[in-house]
Amino acid sequence: MKAINTSTLENRLNLLESYIPHSKSVDTSVSKADVAWHLDHSLRVLNAVAESISTSDPTLFRNNFTLVGKICLTLGFFPRGKAKAPEYLKSPEVILEAAIVTQLAAAIAHIEAIKNLDENAYFRHPLFGHINKKRVFRFIDTHTNHHLKIVKSILKK
Repeated sequence: MKAINTSTLENRLNLLESYIPHSKSVDTSVSKADVAWHLDHSLRVLNAVAESISTSDPTLFRNNFTLVGKICLTLGFFPRGKAKAPEYLKSPEVILEAAIVTQLAAAIAHIEAIKNLDENAYFRHPLFGHINKKRVFRFIDTHTNHHLKIVKSILKK
């Protein structure tokens, strides 16, 4: 699995920011959700993962990363339409551009904070198992890129 340095993720967040002016765009042949939903959801996941890993107890980390997780992160790819976001990560019906900007600032701060965590700080993913610091940037990058690709598809048409 290729390691992701934080500059790669920061570049993705810059790209995400560039799509904020297109937040109302939608193409239901690509996604039921508009661009704002994908931007908001990506940032909600990044911030929730960062908060979870920051408050984890590294002594409780278990190397139980699943084969599915290894495949997805090795390929840097999540298939479209296969997973459903947990309720607490779903975006509201109305998403303000200002809320996306606020979440983006939090995400940038969280990326910096993760760098200083214990190697076995982790969060628990429902399908992939425990994801520790070694894999967390790859996970966040893959998830963010998944939604950026959807946004690009929405805006192409």
